[in-house]
Amino acid sequence: MPIITINGQKIQAKEGLTLLQACQEAGIEIPVFCYHNRLKIAGNCRMCLVEVEKQRKPVASCGFPIQEGMVVHTNSPMIEKARKGTLEFLLINHPLDCPICDQAGECDLQDETMAYGFDRGRYQENKRSVPDKYVGPLIKTSMNRCIHCTRCVRFMTDIAGVQELGAINRGENMEITPYIEKALNTELAGNLADICPVGALTSKPHAYKARRWELKKTDSIDIMDAMGSHITFYSRADEVMRVLPRLNEALNEEWLADKARYSVDGLSNQRLDQPYLKKEGILQPVSWPEALKYVADKLRHTPSEKIAAIAGGQADAESMWLLKAILQNLKVPHIDCREKNSYFLPQTRAHYLCNTPVEKIQEADFCLLIGTNPRKEAPLLNLRLRKAYLDHGLKIVNIGDENTLSYPYHHLGDSPDLLLALLKENHPFEKEMREAKNPVLIIGASIIQRPDAEALMEIIHAVAQK
Repeated sequence: MPIITINGQKIQAKEGLTLLQACQEAGIEIPVFCYHNRLKIAGNCRMCLVEVEKQRKPVASCGFPIQEGMVVHTNSPMIEKARKGTLEFLLINHPLDCPICDQAGECDLQDETMAYGFDRGRYQENKRSVPDKYVGPLIKTSMNRCIHCTRCVRFMTDIAGVQELGAINRGENMEITPYIEKALNTELAGNLADICPVGALTSKPHAYKARRWELKKTDSIDIMDAMGSHITFYSRADEVMRVLPRLNEALNEEWLADKARYSVDGLSNQRLDQPYLKKEGILQPVSWPEALKYVADKLRHTPSEKIAAIAGGQADAESMWLLKAILQNLKVPHIDCREKNSYFLPQTRAHYLCNTPVEKIQEADFCLLIGTNPRKEAPLLNLRLRKAYLDHGLKIVNIGDENTLSYPYHHLGDSPDLLLALLKENHPFEKEMREAKNPVLIIGASIIQRPDAEALMEIIHAVAQK
């Protein structure tokens, strides 16, 4: 491993790292705007300049590979002057609207300007004006604030796999735009607000509602899909204001699906907060005592064998336990939690539990999708599949509906007979699946909701064991 000197300190760094990464591992702070450890290197902002001996001018550390014996200075007078100049240029056209900007308090541009910036502005010219863009109902744009770091473009292209953002024009006229103004066709649009280092892209539903320092943080787990992503609730008094992802390399990394991020708005917007009773064929609002009395009378005068209860997918454990206790007192045998009559075997743990860790799916070399659209059902799992495809060309085969995914795949059809053909070695892909070192099967909820779910699951288990 090469040994380099940073600010007089000798450091042994891993082969293949950039200067910026080596400094980060050594605990030395270098300011950045365009660099993000999960995105491709762009080298746009020039904020990460460092001085390397024997180099004629400062170098952008985010794209400069380390070399044996390299001597680096990150806080020399030349670099301090370069950082002040870079920030001064970035602020030429940046509007002074921090008091009304939703990014205020968690803005990288604010923080870096305070730490490394010039103490006054010297430009008297008018600031340029850029029209705001429409990118959908979730992201609010204020393009006057954009510093052209292209994080959003790289996220959409490389991570989400949707090439709908880019740059047009050149020089002072450059703009980040969706080309055609329409809602972004992605399930991960909310992450754009997280990765934007300034206030150019912010959360539209959360606009002008609260400041970061007003909110209390509570760590939790997302229940909107089967991923169990780690999230943080931000609340003020007794109202949940927003949800943001929490770093977890094994599950969601630092991303979050839009359904998990924005479904919390249902707690306060257009929510049914009082009971309704059907009177003369029309639903009418009633008080809680009247509604509870109606339910109690119905339960009291209905034979137990004609009563049934079903718990919804978002019900909590305590409520379900109380429901079960009430029905047991009434000697009611009919209780379930499967809204769509899903088939599963509770005694077979592998039947309902994913036995491959989510992060290990990136190491798969053959993936068989059965009756599922991972882009809609589990967007963050779909990211892992896309990453595996980009890293080592993961072969993905789909049995079921033909969907638009963020990577190429082979669509075999939608007949259950295809599973039998794989089991009986009567299909060309059977050999590829058998020869794969790390094959993985991903089964969708539509399979266990079919009338023939039991037979299909037996075939799928047989294919997996083979």
